[in-house]
Amino acid sequence: MAASVLCRRLALPGVFRGISATKSLNPGTPLCGSLLQIANYNPKPLKLNIKDPYIPDKGSEKTPEWQKTTKYDRKLFGRYGSASGVDMAKLWPGPDELEALIAEEKEWHPPLEQILSNVTAKENEKAKKRLAREKLIATNMANMPKMVADWRRESREEKLKKKEEKARRDLLLAEARARYGYALDPRSAKFQEMLKEIEKEEAKKRKLLKRRKREEERAAAAGPDAPTAVPNS
Repeated sequence: MAASVLCRRLALPGVFRGISATKSLNPGTPLCGSLLQIANYNPKPLKLNIKDPYIPDKGSEKTPEWQKTTKYDRKLFGRYGSASGVDMAKLWPGPDELEALIAEEKEWHPPLEQILSNVTAKENEKAKKRLAREKLIATNMANMPKMVADWRRESREEKLKKKEEKARRDLLLAEARARYGYALDPRSAKFQEMLKEIEKEEAKKRKLLKRRKREEERAAAAGPDAPTAVPNS
């Protein structure tokens, strides 16, 4: 009963006139305490001066350039209305600006039909890529035995080639040791010179073998009674 009477007293206009009136009261409930806080609240005045608004002088050199733009005029008109002295007809976008706004709206806010069309096109493109990938995988799986066989054959050939190169290198090193009486560095000038000489000798041997083979083929084609030419040594 006492709390309800106290709250009714706080609701009177005289309570909000000053702090002295509220100090004489002794709140007994949280509700009365919140009412006292509301009564003591003193909001700061707004900084917006509607009676004497700031209107920049566009003809003055001291006025910043950003206060001479149409964007700032729109801000002034939105804040002060007709008191800003801004012609409302000039606030509408021009043809170029309107085209830019329309293009931006089409780019960032396309119609629903275009959105659905874009989604369908993306889904079709994804499905097309997926089918192409599945087809490629199926083709590769079908060719897998042949690919594995080719890889194994190439690996064997590579190993055989390396083995032959190593054997030839060892043979050349042994021949160099036999010629000079000591081991040579494969990067030395003597070894390279010896290698060129060996290559020339091998080329001569190959030519001689080819010549003998041609002469034998000619002799076989001429018959057994034809004289056999003796190659020059």
